[in-house]
Amino acid sequence: MCRLLVACSVSLILFTSARAQEWTRFRGPNGAGVSEASTIPTTWSLADFNWRADLRGVGHSAPVFWGDRIFVTSADEATATRHVLCLAAGDGRILWQRDYPSQVHEKHARNSFASCTPAVDAERVYVSWSTPAKLTLLALDHDGQDAWQRDLGPFASNHSSGASLVVYEDMVILNNEQDGPSFLLAVDAASGHDRWRTPRTPNMVSYSTPCVYQGADGQPQLIFNSTAHGITGQDPLTGRTLWEYSCFKLRTCSSPVVFGDVILGSCGSGQGGNYVVGVRPPADGRPAEEVFRLPGKVPYVPTPVTHGELAFLWEDKGVVTCITPAGDIVWRERVDGNFSGSPIRVGNYLYCLAEDGDCFVLEAGPKFNLIARNPTGEPSRSTPAVAHGTLYLRTDTHLVSVGGR
Repeated sequence: MCRLLVACSVSLILFTSARAQEWTRFRGPNGAGVSEASTIPTTWSLADFNWRADLRGVGHSAPVFWGDRIFVTSADEATATRHVLCLAAGDGRILWQRDYPSQVHEKHARNSFASCTPAVDAERVYVSWSTPAKLTLLALDHDGQDAWQRDLGPFASNHSSGASLVVYEDMVILNNEQDGPSFLLAVDAASGHDRWRTPRTPNMVSYSTPCVYQGADGQPQLIFNSTAHGITGQDPLTGRTLWEYSCFKLRTCSSPVVFGDVILGSCGSGQGGNYVVGVRPPADGRPAEEVFRLPGKVPYVPTPVTHGELAFLWEDKGVVTCITPAGDIVWRERVDGNFSGSPIRVGNYLYCLAEDGDCFVLEAGPKFNLIARNPTGEPSRSTPAVAHGTLYLRTDTHLVSVGGR
């Protein structure tokens, strides 16, 4: 009973904090991609946008929010100059822009020079990007003034970087798994100094962004997906590996999602071989165990999203699968599009941006129901965000606002 009360108390604190802060990281509170907003339409036209803002460059990162400010990154494809922008949520005005000269380098054709989603807290916004010579991690205050900047050494990957940042308590967490020297890192949010650094096996670049899982003992764990290490639980205060379950043979691009007492993760490649696993973390002396493995037409890049006892797997080529916590398929249907961003759930509906820019809306239920295919006017490889009851859709060079009161 004590364990249950502790877990419920921690969950309530996290939930209350998430409601207050809204969308402060990739896929919002705890990376779940979930909002209970009731003011977002399921259908719209280009004329229904609240506003459409030019982001001064190209990028795939998603916007993050604090109060009435939006923070997002973009980049000049010709020079690789990185842009950090702050916009007013009410009308999309650019409040400030910071430009950082960089180096054009090899990257995957489907990647961009601004693919890592920032993270934000009450004091600062945190941003990262890479060149082969330098992995940059920096912080700006909400007015765009430099707080600190770190050079974390070379970044080896012919696909370039893409993992996003997370703020945990007073630390910024970065997954630096690459083809060269690799590590998980926590830095002090105020100073940028290392709080802990956990070595990882150099293997294959990972784009996984961590989430938090409450262990059976009531203690939080940072959960990572990794080709080299599978699904792991790390002590968020020390970086110590609490458990590790090896389950991935291919690259990990998606991020972990908590689905009841199971962690969802996936791996794959551009040539196929994708599969999703459900792993139950260790508890009461029992080791971590694989509950199910689902191969075939399942996501490589997109991260799953859940609704109660259902999870939705949105595959890169448009096959959407609804499963139970045991991995049983409830339904599987195809929608017309290719997808690099991840779905989110708003109330009882799923929203996902196709690469052509159309936003598909599906019912998040036990029966397949395609509600709408809505335009944004430009291609996109990003993930939707929700703040203050409004939906924000990032296209290659613009940010649009939809819905709200």
